[in-house]
Amino acid sequence: MNIQTPPDKLTAKDFATDQEVRWCPGCGDYAILKAVQVTLANMGAKPENTVFVSGIGCSSRFPYYMATYGFHTIHGRAPAVATGVKLARPELDVWLVTGDGDALSIGGNHLYHILRRNVDVNILLFNNEIYGLTKGQSSPTSRIGQKSPSTPTGSIDSPVNPCQFALGSNARFVARGIDIQAKELGELFLRAKDHKGASFIEIIQNCIVYNDGVFADFAEKAVAADMQLHVKHGQPMIWGKAKNKGLHLNTKNLSLEIVTIGESGVTANDVMIHDQSNKILAMMLSGLRTPAFPEVLGVIYCDPAPSYELQVKAQDDVSRAKGPGDLDKLMRAGKTWVVN
Repeated sequence: MNIQTPPDKLTAKDFATDQEVRWCPGCGDYAILKAVQVTLANMGAKPENTVFVSGIGCSSRFPYYMATYGFHTIHGRAPAVATGVKLARPELDVWLVTGDGDALSIGGNHLYHILRRNVDVNILLFNNEIYGLTKGQSSPTSRIGQKSPSTPTGSIDSPVNPCQFALGSNARFVARGIDIQAKELGELFLRAKDHKGASFIEIIQNCIVYNDGVFADFAEKAVAADMQLHVKHGQPMIWGKAKNKGLHLNTKNLSLEIVTIGESGVTANDVMIHDQSNKILAMMLSGLRTPAFPEVLGVIYCDPAPSYELQVKAQDDVSRAKGPGDLDKLMRAGKTWVVN
């Protein structure tokens, strides 16, 4: 009698290749890579059903280090390739890894389309607010005044807010995390994987060489409790070491303001409850910036809709049911004319 035994549970090592990981020592990309490998193992992902697609940049070396299928494509065009993979093989789990320069500069148009179409691809955007691979030029997310080889007297460009860009592109899942918070990142990756449609995660990532410490005002351990708001659906938006800071909606000018529970008659009931399906609230939360407000982390927006590849398949099924077409008849249909 044949005895069937279940396959051994995969570990993070099963998703790691034998390639030497080549990022600068101390780069946040190492932590993100490990978090992805651990999460894939925990969720029971199959390497043969998983694909990583990247563009150009430090983050885009990712496919080399994943023991899955992968494509290292051209600058800014990873969304187009990922869309093609998902349309051709909708049963595969497709992950897109990109950086703030790759995705929001030359690739801005392509990122916009994969989001608005709602292709079932998990998009990880590493945001270090600098071009690291090409030696520290300012990027689309660099802050005003950022001095770099391309902006020696300080950048005068208004920076792009990645999460607001995604929301403006009609993304149905938008989240934000930090490279060094492995547990929280893993939870976001799981949520993104379970979401059917395009999922977008901005990952705050420190570039230790060209932009070190740019996020120190909220990412450092010493200030994290007072400068980070981890939102969860259905829970009050409270933070701080004493858990006494909260977000309140000022109905007079429709703006968010910080209140302190226990002061001026403020109670926990005065604090807003996070509603991940509220897009207006998501735009407001993703736009909050330190030091005036805490950095908002977690799933900021989630409102599922039918994914693109399923709708394409439905259209294809209808076309196939009609039988083979006649290309010559189609070309001559409608208004035509002959040039003598």
